[in-house]
Amino acid sequence: MRLPSGAHLDLINPAPDAWTDRDLAVRLSRTARWGGESAWHLPLSVAQHSLLVLELRRSASPGLLSADDELLELLHDAEEAFLGFDCISPLKAVLGEPFRAVANRLMQAVARRYHLPPWTPERHRLHKLADTAAAASEAVHCVGWTHAEVRGILGIDASVIETDPLAARYGGTPWEPWPLDVAAQRFHDALQTLIARRDAGPMPGDA
Repeated sequence: MRLPSGAHLDLINPAPDAWTDRDLAVRLSRTARWGGESAWHLPLSVAQHSLLVLELRRSASPGLLSADDELLELLHDAEEAFLGFDCISPLKAVLGEPFRAVANRLMQAVARRYHLPPWTPERHRLHKLADTAAAASEAVHCVGWTHAEVRGILGIDASVIETDPLAARYGGTPWEPWPLDVAAQRFHDALQTLIARRDAGPMPGDA
């Protein structure tokens, strides 16, 4: 795969140093959630979704999350940058093991590149709470599903959040999908900030 920087990535045997941080940010901004469906004039990007999940984890934590925890949240869907799409769950189940194997190898390369710690059971539980809340809220506010359809058709068992936490941080219209260049820049800035913070060592109050 040719990347925005001009570098090349072998999707079957991905090297952790094959992409730049901006490649990742740009590719995630170009990868649409919800099969590209949207109630707005633009679809929601995986880059914006990743920042939403990070923001929800931050707000649910009693203290400051560690840089490792925040990187895990920000990069939890990073392999989708290179797959080229966010595979909806029913289709993912049909595609089966070959698709999972490719996705897992890409995520392993991401984990090595960014020195991500393994998911502990508690970390993963808290992540899933944030990710599921994000999905329920996106379904209603960004795609146009009703509250009843979120549970009855999509099978997402989470309350829909009414207040967009990203609007509080970045401004703009609540729940509106960002333009691609905006999503890429905000994801890239967050990634760079977290890498620098992680490399500087733990901060007082880190959870």
